[in-house]
Amino acid sequence: MGRLFGTDGARGVANAELTPELAMNIGRAAAMVLISDEVEHPTILIGKDTRLSGDMLEGALIAGLCSVGANVHILGVVPTPAVAYLVGKYNADAGIMISASHNPFEFNGIKIFSSDGCKLPDALENRIEEIVLDHVVPYASATDENIGRVTYDTEAADLYIDHLVSAVDCDFEGMEIALDCSNGSSSRTAEKLFTKLGAKVHMLFDEPDGVNINRDCGSTHMSKLQKYVREHKLSCGLAFDGDADRCLAVDENGNLVDGDYLIAICANDMKQRGVLKKNAVVGTIMTNMGFNKFCEENDMHFVSTKVGDRYVLEAMMQEGYNIGGEQSGHIILLDYATTGDGQLSGAMILSIMKRTGGKQYKVTNDEVIFIEKLDAEANDTVTFDVVAVGTDDGIKVGTPLVEGAKVTGEVVKNGKGKKIRVCTYKPKKGEKRAKGHRQPYTQVKITSIEA
Repeated sequence: MGRLFGTDGARGVANAELTPELAMNIGRAAAMVLISDEVEHPTILIGKDTRLSGDMLEGALIAGLCSVGANVHILGVVPTPAVAYLVGKYNADAGIMISASHNPFEFNGIKIFSSDGCKLPDALENRIEEIVLDHVVPYASATDENIGRVTYDTEAADLYIDHLVSAVDCDFEGMEIALDCSNGSSSRTAEKLFTKLGAKVHMLFDEPDGVNINRDCGSTHMSKLQKYVREHKLSCGLAFDGDADRCLAVDENGNLVDGDYLIAICANDMKQRGVLKKNAVVGTIMTNMGFNKFCEENDMHFVSTKVGDRYVLEAMMQEGYNIGGEQSGHIILLDYATTGDGQLSGAMILSIMKRTGGKQYKVTNDEVIFIEKLDAEANDTVTFDVVAVGTDDGIKVGTPLVEGAKVTGEVVKNGKGKKIRVCTYKPKKGEKRAKGHRQPYTQVKITSIEA
């Protein structure tokens, strides 16, 4: 991981850590790296989510890029995958997304895509860091007619929507769904996309005001969507994060369907249709432990990478795989996109539901999870409220749980002294719970999950 760029770009608190000065210098350095003998005035796209600080950072990036001689094409508020797609569509030299994804509004970030729509290679990010942080060369300065130009795009969102529609092989007539837009980028595109595909949509959290992005909504706060789907008896619900590069779902009973389940559903469908390349699925070391078993049972090969969708994408591109992702809902469908795309993933799930009558879209609540040790015997039925979900050596042991969920299950066994980082539960009145996170565990087979 670099000094400016993490696995998902440069991020920080806007105007404190990620300042306009830093953004301008990143813009300057990015343009310098992209300028060559063949490309004197590179064209760089800029998109953003709905954060208050987006305009400020956009202005700083424009100044930095144009001062070095790059031309800037402004896309406005669009999802991150729209920037990745439009870089290729417009034959641009790079794309920049201003977003901090699922983080609160006070954070923001700068993510750079190369001309092929993939995240900028480490080598180029390192060169940008050397210019910005180490001042290995002075900033270039364009003058006269060499100063970069700025153009504004009013069709970007519609072109992206048309691209997603073209990827779907059926319409969604007869389906009634809820869409939680997290008051983020998908507020601009989701209603039009899914309505165009034929679904009747109920819109939730699609009124961004600059500060309400991801606030108690979206893919990191699923309980309101779960409740809404149950109460309105809908086919399902989809939740996106702030920049709409991830998606989680809710089935008709309000059960959470996390990224691992969605990947499994898509991969199995692709295999049955004969389009799963090399019969393989790519995940990370955080992927659900049951995913391996699912792949084995369905004659698919599971490939594991480090955490981060850039590493998933690298493995996919190197080996020729076409589906991969993370439990968080970053799902890469490489036949259609070069980055995680929440709305594309959601559309694919709906198309599978439509073609199969929903048969592949059922949460299997018989997963075995680990929780802090309970005073219970094997085969006892237990109910508890989840207050935290942990990991052990990179293995998610609390899935498919979310904080605040009420879980009912059957005790499989209690661990004999082995300590593992586990899901913690809310104790009943008068019951003591061990402190800390690494504790003896109880294995519980889930029978139901409620928000």
